[in-house]
Amino acid sequence: MGYTIRSVILLGVLTGLFLFVGNLIGGKIGMTIALMLAGIMNFIAYWFSDRIVLAMYGAREITEEEAPWLHRMVEELAQRANIPKPKIYLVPMEQPNAFATGRGPSRSAVAVTAGILQLLDRDELRGVLAHEIAHIKNRDVLVATMAATIAGAISYLVNMLQWALIFGHSRDEENNNPLSIIGSIALIIVTPIIAMIIQMAISRSREYLADETGAKISGDPLALARALEKIHNYVYQIPAEVNQGTAHLFIENPLKGGGIWELFSTHPSTEKRIERLKELARKMGRLY
Repeated sequence: MGYTIRSVILLGVLTGLFLFVGNLIGGKIGMTIALMLAGIMNFIAYWFSDRIVLAMYGAREITEEEAPWLHRMVEELAQRANIPKPKIYLVPMEQPNAFATGRGPSRSAVAVTAGILQLLDRDELRGVLAHEIAHIKNRDVLVATMAATIAGAISYLVNMLQWALIFGHSRDEENNNPLSIIGSIALIIVTPIIAMIIQMAISRSREYLADETGAKISGDPLALARALEKIHNYVYQIPAEVNQGTAHLFIENPLKGGGIWELFSTHPSTEKRIERLKELARKMGRLY
């Protein structure tokens, strides 16, 4: 199944969960209020996403005079992706990593850490930049915002139920309520977890898609595979202060995770990503 189709299906499942829980808890009015509140908050985050995240990590724009070779590389990849050239930023972070941000292709930026510039060779860095440009081309910030809006609306609805349980209902209301106390508590605990799992699955699907799209843009899947392996080996050796809410932006998850926690991870395992890139290289005739 294609990664784009998978993302659409997961968004559909998340929407279905929202409609089911919303109708059960708040009815149409409660559902509408929850979606509006979540939508407003995430729209603001989406509209100012580039400024917020770049300022959060103290990023500064790299001028063409400073690194003409880097600008040529980004411009060439952007042309191959058929999008405008994004701005380039440097994050003063020793951990090797990179991310893309912005509302869309016409207003976008790629950011690289000081650590990644020291670690990777030119081909590997080109693979990483192609991956980030793929995120821009695929409008992944918008997809992530849509998922966050629906998941946030579900959280609002669950909070409504939680407050209703705290303040209690009259006996008549309880008799008319299809949810028992035990069922309501289970709903409060389980629903946000399910929503988070689906949201993280969407994020992982977009990472796979960016790997594939980026490898096709650069024409060198193995360079990205080598870069991911290097980055993965260094990320946990060089910790970084990263806001959990922005961890999904980075090419490699800057926070620890694994095992069962992969369900709640914004990124697939690096081993799986590398294996898929090697398989793509074989299909493209780019052998070892």
